[in-house]
Amino acid sequence: MSLTVIVPVYNAAADLAVCLSSLLRTLDASTQVLIADDASPDPRVAPVIKRFSRQAEFAVSIHWRSENLGFVGNVNRAFKDSAPTDVVILNADTITTPHWLDRIAACAASDASIATITPWSNNAEICSYPHFCASGDIPDDLDELAAAAGELVPSYPELPTGVGFCMFIRRAVLNTIGDFDHATFGRGYGEENDFCRRAAAHGWRNVLCDNAFVAHRGGASFGPTGLKPGGENLLRLCARYPDYNACVAGFIMRDPLAELRQRLTERHRAHLAVPMQRPLFE
Repeated sequence: MSLTVIVPVYNAAADLAVCLSSLLRTLDASTQVLIADDASPDPRVAPVIKRFSRQAEFAVSIHWRSENLGFVGNVNRAFKDSAPTDVVILNADTITTPHWLDRIAACAASDASIATITPWSNNAEICSYPHFCASGDIPDDLDELAAAAGELVPSYPELPTGVGFCMFIRRAVLNTIGDFDHATFGRGYGEENDFCRRAAAHGWRNVLCDNAFVAHRGGASFGPTGLKPGGENLLRLCARYPDYNACVAGFIMRDPLAELRQRLTERHRAHLAVPMQRPLFE
């Protein structure tokens, strides 16, 4: 599967450095990464990106926007820049874990009707772990938790919407329904929910990759812009999909991911309980 990881960037140099460092240790040489800097005014951002490009053993393309397009405009341009591959949008305030992308790619390959894929995260709304619909701190044992998730047999449960902090999108879906709705959602918030509901209306599926985990700090991607979730964009989303709130509320009330979270917790505990082997000679 041909796949491009898109990292939209606007300021937040410290978070970006952590994110890109995690990519250096979790991606193999066959990966393609596209960095889309949305005219960041912070002079610390460019050196972080250039250093990453020099250190990477995989293909990196850097796109410096001459003017600020906003998150939606920047990502839509990146969709065009990365054609014809499938993509994963990865926010710059994330931390990836070993094999995260392999597991997402395997999920995508399991069913051609899958439009979007979201992994578990500490801060991912309906895909949050360990607490449903609640943000948590980045785990101290992040790689151990990701390894425990990777030991489970995935079921790829369906979601009412993907979560944009780390979201796979199949190119065939982009070609069929178009990109994010910049005209309606402006500089950001709600565009991925709209995209997922459009995809579902065309018979595609939005799923959780329940054997992958990507940490998410939250706030860094939009914080510098002053944008906040909800507000007018939520009203626009609900006007377009009158059943949206009921759909998501019903999912939250049923909590079909509860058993999966419990399995991950049990596996994680078992994983941590295994004593480290002592060397034969000390």
